[in-house]
Amino acid sequence: METQGIKYAGSKRRIIPHILRALSETEGVRTVLDGFSGSTRVAQAFAQSGLDTTANDVAAWSEVLANCYLKSDKPDSFYAEIFDHLNGLTGVDGWFTEHYGGLPDDKKKPFQIKNTRKLDAVRDEIDRLGLGFTDKSVVLTALILALDGVDSTLGHYASYLSEWSARSAKDLVLKLPKRFAVTTENTVLRGDVLDAVRGRAFDLAYFDPPYGSDNAKMPTSRVRYNAYYHLWTTVVLNDKPAVFGKANRRADSKDSANPSVFENCRSDVVLSAIERLVSETDARYVLLSYGAKGRAAKADLTDVLSAQGKRLKIIEIDCKRNVMAQMTSTEQWMNGGEEYKEYLFLLEK
Repeated sequence: METQGIKYAGSKRRIIPHILRALSETEGVRTVLDGFSGSTRVAQAFAQSGLDTTANDVAAWSEVLANCYLKSDKPDSFYAEIFDHLNGLTGVDGWFTEHYGGLPDDKKKPFQIKNTRKLDAVRDEIDRLGLGFTDKSVVLTALILALDGVDSTLGHYASYLSEWSARSAKDLVLKLPKRFAVTTENTVLRGDVLDAVRGRAFDLAYFDPPYGSDNAKMPTSRVRYNAYYHLWTTVVLNDKPAVFGKANRRADSKDSANPSVFENCRSDVVLSAIERLVSETDARYVLLSYGAKGRAAKADLTDVLSAQGKRLKIIEIDCKRNVMAQMTSTEQWMNGGEEYKEYLFLLEK
């Protein structure tokens, strides 16, 4: 089974087989919720497995990816002329070039200037095409994937490499995303996960909340997805927002702006949020992903979940650390040496 996505700190690409094996231990599951859909890889896997899938996330760019993969059903030929037109545009100096484009001798820029110039031309043209939201989502997904292939980062946009990456020298070219035949009834939501479960019922709900870090010295801003992926929000909205800091983050990605309770620095707050979410979810099964070094400890999660159902199975997965754990700026907060583990908690309510 093939899924597609961007470089993403929370990507579940490597553990999708374990997630699907956990599903094999359930009965009668037809409808599923991916409550923190992110790059949508798990939602893609659910839909390809023949499950009616609801994908939810607060991020505008996640909504776009979900519509591309879970809702679009037009043939490839429909988009061929659009991509030919966009790829043939001449680059221009615009907002993205001003804030994110770098010349060969520049340091710590996410893209070389030839590609931000192309981005400026392409992004404004997409708005002029008058596409419906689903079709526009396919085109925007292609643009995000293309940018992800020519960036000079370690996978996020809170800081940039001090030297140009090899891939940044490539030319920005839009290609059709690797869609699959949509054979299930899928729904895409954008909003708080508690709103997503309110008034809806599912056979299984999958939750992959932000983990944070179990190290109290780790600033909350280090693990906030709104800060990591602010650029994708701007690419999708094309709203040319006010920016701040050396990385030119969106002003609405500051630490004080719309913080998620699941990214709170206090473990008791995070545990309470998870407990409330599971309690308010109308589903026979709940499958929760959580990292060994997250804010909430395995033992505490086990206690919280055990109290809410009649059966709980815990699957422990050894994982390689994400590349961002090797960043010099983050290494000082890591409790080095311990092998990273991911847990899947399968609860039958």
